[in-house]
Amino acid sequence: MAPNPIFSGLWIALGALSMVFHIGLIFYGLVPNLVARPLHMALILPWVFLYAAKSRVSWWSGLGLTGVGVLGCLWIAFNHTMLRDQYGFLENGFQVALALALLGIAMEGARRMIGWPLPLVALCALLYGLYGQHIPGEFGHAGTPLASFLGTLVIAEGGLWGSLTGVSVGVVAIFVIFGAVLNAGEAGQGFMNVASAAAGRLTGGAAKVSVLSSALFGSISGSASANVASTGAITLPAMTKLGYPKRLAAAVEAVASSGGQIMPPLMGAGAFVMVELTGVPYTQIMLAALPPAILYFLTVWMGINAYAQRFDLQSVPENERPNRRMVLITSAFFLVPFTVLLVAMFALGFTPQYAAVLAIITGGAALFFDATLRMNVGQGIARSGTAMIAIGQQVAMIAAIIICASIIIGVLGITGLGIKITSVILSGSGGALWPALLLTALACLLLGMEVPTTAAYVICVSVAGPALTQLGLEPLQAHLFVFWFALLSTITPPVCGAVFIAAGMIGENWLKVALTAMALGLGLYIIPLSMIANPALLRLGSDTGGAVLAFAMIGTGLSFLSYALIGRASLWRRALLTVAGGAACFAGAAFF
Repeated sequence: MAPNPIFSGLWIALGALSMVFHIGLIFYGLVPNLVARPLHMALILPWVFLYAAKSRVSWWSGLGLTGVGVLGCLWIAFNHTMLRDQYGFLENGFQVALALALLGIAMEGARRMIGWPLPLVALCALLYGLYGQHIPGEFGHAGTPLASFLGTLVIAEGGLWGSLTGVSVGVVAIFVIFGAVLNAGEAGQGFMNVASAAAGRLTGGAAKVSVLSSALFGSISGSASANVASTGAITLPAMTKLGYPKRLAAAVEAVASSGGQIMPPLMGAGAFVMVELTGVPYTQIMLAALPPAILYFLTVWMGINAYAQRFDLQSVPENERPNRRMVLITSAFFLVPFTVLLVAMFALGFTPQYAAVLAIITGGAALFFDATLRMNVGQGIARSGTAMIAIGQQVAMIAAIIICASIIIGVLGITGLGIKITSVILSGSGGALWPALLLTALACLLLGMEVPTTAAYVICVSVAGPALTQLGLEPLQAHLFVFWFALLSTITPPVCGAVFIAAGMIGENWLKVALTAMALGLGLYIIPLSMIANPALLRLGSDTGGAVLAFAMIGTGLSFLSYALIGRASLWRRALLTVAGGAACFAGAAFF
């Protein structure tokens, strides 16, 4: 059910309140976690249950759930001092009922935003926590009193208000606001213009425009689906108009858009979750994640070159490419805020949150200027309203996922199940690293088919990360490995979300698109393994020379593998390229 236009002003005001709240937390100082995190959940509930309602029934039921949820969150925030002294133990029937209600609302919110799989996993985790003491053998647990189990999840910081929710409140929301403000103005068109000017004239130019624009847009959107829907609306018609095979056009868009989740700075919120889970500074994670992400897009680029030998992939006609003046003007709408962000973080030493606020202010000012650099107050106000609604929607989407995933992480911690699964991985791999990596990759692929990338990463790394570090991996290495493989399901059948969207937009059989996407997205399968064989790739900040050498070797190997898989070559030449490519990607470890 579409939102009633009469209430559009209320939604704009609620989005503005969400923005003011999250930015205000950065400047206000230390706010107790049992205040900030419940208020964060209270702010997203209207967007989850009312704005996104698809029918009258869901709207009216959502109204009741929103009322109960908001009142429950406010009660916790106002009584945080008393609850802190309870040490996670519920003292009466009201508190037990409140805990059950908030847990149910968190799971139902995730269901309405992303479907059944993640809340079902959370429900299974809760049932395990409540009844796991009846399971015989290694996977049972000693049992926890109901008041203590529910209290830890709801009135302490071991579940709904845990560290993951803290990441959503303190960092992710700020960068989501930044992305929403940029996208409300000319920045999106600036991405397309820069990509078209840089790659449009090349062979396969329309496909390469898709790659560049998706990399640029994905760096702030952090969502494969949003990336396909936005950039694909422009690039897919452009490719089909030039005679590109539909399966190739859709595959290019799906693969390029999936890469947005591994491209700094946002990385689909994964970078900020990594900060919390690893303790590694955000700037260091960005530097480590950048070379693999560039390698990924280079691999897609080389795959397009290989396909250009098989199909007549035309460049974008000159009259359809933006002129130099338009490129320079529109690119400023994203280059200036990005420059402010990076200078504030790397040159001035500000925190990522504070740097993002400065970038938001810069991007907000740019909303009042059009592509001719003339100020238009009316247009700026309208764009600001669009940005406020986008802020409310996007913060709610990510927060609903993270809050529901926090239930699972809380149960793993209370019951010790995570440690038990870690021991299973260690024993199943025989104490060897590479079998453990393959088991972890399979788990990531299977879980990623059912839940969003960030949630799949959080769950997998919680149980597999300790096993991988015990086997000798650096924490950041293990986390990036898991994060990349959690992304596999965006292009890998049977559940390949980015492929489904791109195939639907262009009207092609999804399986044909998926097979082509897997060939183009070869780097998504190889690069995480290469990170393990060549750890210097992730040390751009501390060992620049080693990182550059590893980058060159892996890039060479991927070009060989891509040509062997896609290009026109005899069987013996394909075999030779495959061997050479594998050696360059994996045998390079001997040099570091």
